[in-house]
Amino acid sequence: MHADSRRFASLVSWVISPVVVAPATYLLLVQFGYAAHPRHVPWFLVLFVSATVAPMMLIYGLKKIGRISDYNITFREQRFLPLLVLVGVNVLGYELMKQLDAPRFLSGILFFNAVNTVFILLVTLQWKISIHLFSYTSSVALVYLQSGPAALWLLGFVPLLMWSRIHLKAHNFMQTLVGGSIGFGLMFSEFKWWLSL
Repeated sequence: MHADSRRFASLVSWVISPVVVAPATYLLLVQFGYAAHPRHVPWFLVLFVSATVAPMMLIYGLKKIGRISDYNITFREQRFLPLLVLVGVNVLGYELMKQLDAPRFLSGILFFNAVNTVFILLVTLQWKISIHLFSYTSSVALVYLQSGPAALWLLGFVPLLMWSRIHLKAHNFMQTLVGGSIGFGLMFSEFKWWLSL
């Protein structure tokens, strides 16, 4: 029974992981908000590479050379280097989006991904925050900003993701709660300011 629950927790953790949730969110945002624009495919590709391809290649490479012990980067001390690299990836992605004349909403995603990764990086120096929860709730915030209150049902998956991360002993309750709360609140408030400029 315990093995079954652990397998289910692992499945939840992988399905609702940053490298899955982020591209699915960006596809949704581009498809429903900007599909009529001739450059919507390049915009999505920049988002996809920055949010999924680059992190996966980076984590695979670091695991291969022994700089991280597992693909979830369980140990807090091993998170600094990949987070630092991802800040650079998102800054480059933001600059490329500006060159492609992307809408402010889409380019802002990469800008604030970089800003928020710096925030997570600074927190990581002292504490281990749940990046899974942070990423998921910040993605929900983006969908909410584009689609309205109907998107808030997606927050219903937060307790399930919290349970999976705790059950796998990747985080404790407070690390998941803080990650989820700050992820939504930070992205929502940043975009409210960004789109009002």
